[in-house]
Amino acid sequence: MENMTSIDPTPKHNRKHQVFSSTNGLSLSEINNTVSLPKNAGFWKKLAAYSGPGVLVAVGYMDPGNWITSIQGGAQYGYTLLSIILLSSLIAMLLQSMCAKLGIVTGMDLAQATRQATSKPVAIVLWILTELAIMATDIAEVIGGAVALQLLFKIPLLVGVLITTLDVLLLLLLAKVGFRKIEAIVATLIATIFIVFFYEVLLSSPSIGPLLQGFIPSPEIATNNGMLLIALGIVGATVMPHNLYLHSSLVQSRQFERTSAGKKEAVRFATIDSNIQLSIAFVINCLLLVLGAAMFFGSTSDLGRFTDLYNALSDNAIVGAIASPLLSTLFAVALLASGQNSTITGTLSGQIVMEGFIRMKMPGWLRRIITRLLAVIPVIVCVVLYGGRENAVEQLLLYTQVFLSVQLPFAIIPLVIFTSDKKRMGEFANRSWIKYLTWAIAIVLTVLNVFLVYGTFAGIG
Repeated sequence: MENMTSIDPTPKHNRKHQVFSSTNGLSLSEINNTVSLPKNAGFWKKLAAYSGPGVLVAVGYMDPGNWITSIQGGAQYGYTLLSIILLSSLIAMLLQSMCAKLGIVTGMDLAQATRQATSKPVAIVLWILTELAIMATDIAEVIGGAVALQLLFKIPLLVGVLITTLDVLLLLLLAKVGFRKIEAIVATLIATIFIVFFYEVLLSSPSIGPLLQGFIPSPEIATNNGMLLIALGIVGATVMPHNLYLHSSLVQSRQFERTSAGKKEAVRFATIDSNIQLSIAFVINCLLLVLGAAMFFGSTSDLGRFTDLYNALSDNAIVGAIASPLLSTLFAVALLASGQNSTITGTLSGQIVMEGFIRMKMPGWLRRIITRLLAVIPVIVCVVLYGGRENAVEQLLLYTQVFLSVQLPFAIIPLVIFTSDKKRMGEFANRSWIKYLTWAIAIVLTVLNVFLVYGTFAGIG
């Protein structure tokens, strides 16, 4: 691997002081090194200033693609799979902290680092795979948003898909108001999702004893094929490949001093920010599974679509006296908020990988339009071919999650290699136990994702 040239350690917060080897430029140059940090401030003020990238990363851990899996897991197997959500979240925290460290220490995002360490043909192949993964993510958001519009306003699915293209206009407007405001808007939408599901879980009156016991891994998960497949789905949908590229870039938006001490502080606060936000995502995913267990366990297994969930929340025969149109409406609102959130992060990820892997720049508005159109086209084709049947569209959503699982090792393995490399990371290189642990995680996730793909297409359980 080539070694990266040193970054000017002068404390002046000016982009011209950041110099990279080769032809690498600044990652997300329009926001790189633009968010100021308070001088001589206390812990909480500094944490507030560093907080934000973790919010955008956490979005990928609660997107529409996760919803069906978590709620179905609760509906079919009670609280048993809460342990899988816990384990997945801990793995995500470790991997995202490594991404933050890579970006802060090297001044490169994961795509740039991968391009520097590989040949151009390999970089192009990896770029294409990553772009397809981002498109798959965006397809899930298009479907989630279109279904939410259909549930809330009875808008035909095809019209709803077309309306989601207007998200591009929203993103263009947000780009004008500043990066901190984008972070605040995303945080508000996450808060909306949290409040909705917290309220619905409170109404469902879950059994606290079995709920707590669910965080203890059960041997049955490995022996029950149906339970194992859903567990693999939870793991496979939790760590999204585009999040690893995204986080390694977003942390560079802060104006920390490019010195050893400045990097240590930045790594520390970026890790805290990430862990806090991923903890919130963990709670939301738990709420989804608990909602499925408390409301639907033992009563129905037909929860394979968003419409099924929407209808079930207002069906007295399924959820009892608490059923109401309000619960259904709140569910659809949360779904719409989730889709909007993920749209923002998906377009940022697309820009990062294009500039990082193939060193190609294009205007942000054009990149956003291309990303959304590439996602909308397959959904429109699916709707037209199958007459707008929602089950066909949501089957497409399932396949996007499978593709994300396939792509994941291509992001995790380089991340482990780079952050363990002492020549690249210096004193910030992974300690031996972290290196071996992350290699084990990378291998296990790869194997699990192979089983997930097999189980999805072979129909295990």
